[in-house]
Amino acid sequence: MSLKKVLAGTIPPEKLALFSDRFEVIGDIALITIPPELDAYQEDIALALISQRRNIRTVLRRSGMAGGEERVVPYEVIIGSGTRTEHREYGFRYQLDVATVFFTSRLATERMRVTELVSAGERVLVPFPGVGPFVVPAADRGARVVAVEKHPAACCWLHRNLALNRVSDRVEVICDDAFRIPDLTSPGFDRVISPTPYGLDGILPLLSAMTLSGGTIHFYTFKKDQEIDLLSRQLSAMGLRPVSHHRCGYVAPGVGRYVFDLEKEREP
Repeated sequence: MSLKKVLAGTIPPEKLALFSDRFEVIGDIALITIPPELDAYQEDIALALISQRRNIRTVLRRSGMAGGEERVVPYEVIIGSGTRTEHREYGFRYQLDVATVFFTSRLATERMRVTELVSAGERVLVPFPGVGPFVVPAADRGARVVAVEKHPAACCWLHRNLALNRVSDRVEVICDDAFRIPDLTSPGFDRVISPTPYGLDGILPLLSAMTLSGGTIHFYTFKKDQEIDLLSRQLSAMGLRPVSHHRCGYVAPGVGRYVFDLEKEREP
C-alpha cells in the first residue's frame, strides 16, 4: 500500500495532494521530502513510512538542497536518533553517515552493471569514489583499483568499507583532488569509472589521457535529454567512441543523470 493511501485518513485531501510519497532507503534510514504545507503532519508521515518498511529505524526529512563539493544534503531527524547506518548492496556492505558524505541507493543496479564488466587483473581508476560503491565490487572481481577522493570524511569511510569487504589489499586510496590525478598516479588504466559530480565534466579530457588506447571510460554526467545527441558527437570528436549510453533517472525536472560507456580510440 502506498504512503498516500495509508495517510488518507490522517491528512486532508487538499494537503495530501501536495505530497509525493517517494522516498529513498539507505541501510535502516529513510530519506524523504515533505513540503512545508505538511509540517504539522511530518511525524504521521514518518510513522506511516515505518509501518510499511519494518527495517527502517530512522526517518530523515530533507531540509535543503545538496551543497558544497561534498554533495551532502542537509536533513532533520523526524524519528530516530542518528544519521549513521550500514547499507547492504548485492552482497557488499557500506558503512556511512548520510549527514557528512554523499551516497544514493538508487544507482545500485547501475553500479552492478558496470562493475560486472570488470575483469581480474584490470587496472581501474575511480575518481570521486565516495564511500566506495564502485570501488569495492571492482576490487572484489580482482581488479587493481586506484580511488581518488578529496574529502576526508569520505576517505575515512572508504578505508573502513574496503576493510569491511576485505579488499583493502587491491585498492590504493589517494585522498586528494581528482583534477590532480596526473600528478598522483601513473597513466595506463584499462578502465575508468567516473561518477562525476554536477558541474565537473571538465575532468573528462584528463581521464582520457590516463586511459589506455582501446580502454573503457564509464562517464556519468547530468544533462537535459535534448543535449545528448550533441554530447555524443563531441565525445566522438575527442576520440572517445560512445559504445552505449542511457539515463539513470532524473535528478531535477528535465535533467537526467546519464552514463556513457566510451571506448578510447586506438592510436594509429
